[in-house]
Amino acid sequence: MRIAYLDCFAGVSGDMFLGALLDAGVPAEVLHDAVKALDLGASLSLSKVDRSGISSSYVRVLENGKLAEAADANSHSHAHTHEHEHTHTHEHSHEHSHEHSHEHSHQEHSHTHPHQHDEAKHSHSHNAGHQHGHVHGRSLSVIRQLIAGTKLADAVKSRAIHTFELLGASEAKIHNVDIDKIHFHEVGAVDAIVDIVAVSAGIHALGVDAWYASPLNVGGGMVDCAHGRFPVPAPATADLLREVPTYSAHVQQELVTPTGAALIRALSPTFGPQPAMRVQTIAYGAGTRNPKDFPNVLRLSIGESDGVNQSSVAILETALDDLSPQILAYVTERALALGALDVMSTSVQMKKGRMGTLVTILADDDKVAVLEDLLLRETSTLGVRIHHERRSCLDRAHVAVSTSYGQIRIKVASRSGEVYNAAPEFEDCRAAAELHKVPVKLVQQSAIAAYQSAQGR
Repeated sequence: MRIAYLDCFAGVSGDMFLGALLDAGVPAEVLHDAVKALDLGASLSLSKVDRSGISSSYVRVLENGKLAEAADANSHSHAHTHEHEHTHTHEHSHEHSHEHSHEHSHQEHSHTHPHQHDEAKHSHSHNAGHQHGHVHGRSLSVIRQLIAGTKLADAVKSRAIHTFELLGASEAKIHNVDIDKIHFHEVGAVDAIVDIVAVSAGIHALGVDAWYASPLNVGGGMVDCAHGRFPVPAPATADLLREVPTYSAHVQQELVTPTGAALIRALSPTFGPQPAMRVQTIAYGAGTRNPKDFPNVLRLSIGESDGVNQSSVAILETALDDLSPQILAYVTERALALGALDVMSTSVQMKKGRMGTLVTILADDDKVAVLEDLLLRETSTLGVRIHHERRSCLDRAHVAVSTSYGQIRIKVASRSGEVYNAAPEFEDCRAAAELHKVPVKLVQQSAIAAYQSAQGR
């Protein structure tokens, strides 16, 4: 089975993802055709750059021949006038000297300047729109119509629209407004639309059966955005990264952008260390910044899995006969929040005929210590049994299907390319059911029917 692993040690942004796909062998024509299909007067500039000694593919979005307004902080550092003047005419001759002469000078001050990411440049985008005659503010319905009206493959359009719906949901939550009233003044700009649609086309062309990803390095420091000054990650990014494993390390910069976070959420990879695979392709997609001693790249590894996904899992157990069910419920919630893979409670008969509860927690090794401490602190147990078991797992991936209730993700479980199970994600179905005021089972049935139809069944 063909699988891919995204190593996000320097975060992720739209054009870093694009660069990685290009470096992995996605034909340039696929990306160019996707951009052309949008009919926005946009194009792509493709080049090779050096990032801390690593040769990487670098993709920039041009709007009517000029560098598009930057939407991602990790990708587009500070979009100065001189960058517009030189990038599209002397790209290869100025690439190395330009980035070293200017980006390093901003590196140490990046936490004090306004970052031009998806939220930070509302006023800049608005002014640029008047100056150049471009429309930077687009509603979600307009973006849906724009993408749906192209001649791209249905799977590409579905993924791109779903990505924007995720962005819209986060913005609507932050501003406490209806999602249809959200206007994407930043991510609705040409730069972000091109990134999302072209990445969707590249993912489709790559033909990977299952995606995996490392935890995301979000960076650090403070970022100035339309809502005020916030710690990294910015509000929209933070909301998009709910339940996604993240950490902060190495640099005081914003490394994960809202566009990058939405693309990862739409991709819905399995997070963790690289799975057992025979790597055939290693690709690097570059961000614009080139900080000293820190390769600002997204690494993409592609290869074949062994067909059988086996791993070791830690099991923590304790039996309790004198603890409140309320505390047991709380411990279950905390264990999951701390990274447990699963928590189970089983009724058992203990000594002196007492009925008790056997608490079983499944976890990766790096979570054992914190979960052991949870059980010892929060329950009445005097000890915890810890052992390891081998487990065999089906490969898991997500595909998005379109229903009359919106986009619903389907979790697909397979082995060696053969699908064993396919089920709609319950949280997606519940959210859609609440929005449309229909029973959850109707949304589930609609999602299953849409998936089977897409599979030709």
